[in-house]
Amino acid sequence: MTTPRIVACFGLLALSPLTQAQTSPTSYSITEKGNSADAVTTVYRSGSKALAIVNEPAQGSTPATRIYSLYDIAAGINYTWSPDTNPIPCSSGTFSGDWGDPFAMTAELTKDIASGDVKPAGTETINGIPTLIYAGSNAQASEKIWFDQKDGLVMRAQVTGAGAPLMTLVDITKVSLAPPDPSLFVLPPGCANQKPPRTPAQLMTDETGDDAANFVNGSYGPGSQTSCNVVLRVVQAKTMTPISNIQVAIDTTYNRDNPPHYESGVHNDGTETFSGGGIHEITDQVHNGVVSLGNLPSYFMLDVNLIRPNHGSGAGLVYRQCFAPTTVLLYVVKDYGQPDESVDVLWVKAGRYAVLPAH
Repeated sequence: MTTPRIVACFGLLALSPLTQAQTSPTSYSITEKGNSADAVTTVYRSGSKALAIVNEPAQGSTPATRIYSLYDIAAGINYTWSPDTNPIPCSSGTFSGDWGDPFAMTAELTKDIASGDVKPAGTETINGIPTLIYAGSNAQASEKIWFDQKDGLVMRAQVTGAGAPLMTLVDITKVSLAPPDPSLFVLPPGCANQKPPRTPAQLMTDETGDDAANFVNGSYGPGSQTSCNVVLRVVQAKTMTPISNIQVAIDTTYNRDNPPHYESGVHNDGTETFSGGGIHEITDQVHNGVVSLGNLPSYFMLDVNLIRPNHGSGAGLVYRQCFAPTTVLLYVVKDYGQPDESVDVLWVKAGRYAVLPAH
């Protein structure tokens, strides 16, 4: 199930402090209306296994469809298939972080608690479940949520932007906390024999040659509460050798609720110019692929340009994670110089790369 998260889009919501002590259940069946007309998603969970079934009704000449997605939460592997196709095609993939847990929205909301931006606004029973209503607004949007405090679940969430129609982000119609039928979590034959892809942890180990437990992906929030000085290292995957012919730009004033517009110009030799927001270049401080970024906020925008003709870069949001007074941030370039070149941004918790490189 794919559910838009209110905090990620608007950063407004906060819930009662009473929700902080709750632990989300790991056995349930929850049905929710989808984003398209009459679409319905049901999520079944039993411990580390979850099954999301999306039912799309027929529309005109397009027949109704059912899509099944089975998640092995502990392993970070998912399988997707349609039971109405013969033979049943199956695809597999990996994931990390939120896989579509209906309780994930509450977990995110409780982290932004006590801001006072959302106030109690009465009570209402939603599909037989008593809820507390919270409402709030800012210059960009107003929103209203119905919260089942007993089970710690957002039953309904609606938002209205300036000049935009009302949008329902969440609309849960049925909740059961009884353990689902175990047969739901059995893969069809077309999936059972499929070799799963490598997990994010396995890929991380392959990239760095170190235990994946020593790293945290910097692309996922929230940022740590504690602050630290940050040293950036730009390296090639597998060999971990430094990449020195680079440009580095950073914006420590980036605001997710009011993001700036960035512009960059690329010269024939592959160097770039950076503008927009508070982004500024610090390339003159780079030494052999290493640069001190200083004491950073809980999230910031980072742009690393690997200088080559006809090659550009792109800024990416990084969430701060601090594991020492000075923490190393690895910018790991995979398939360096190849058409499918990509990067991972990894915070170093421990291990060989936690040691600051000598200048």
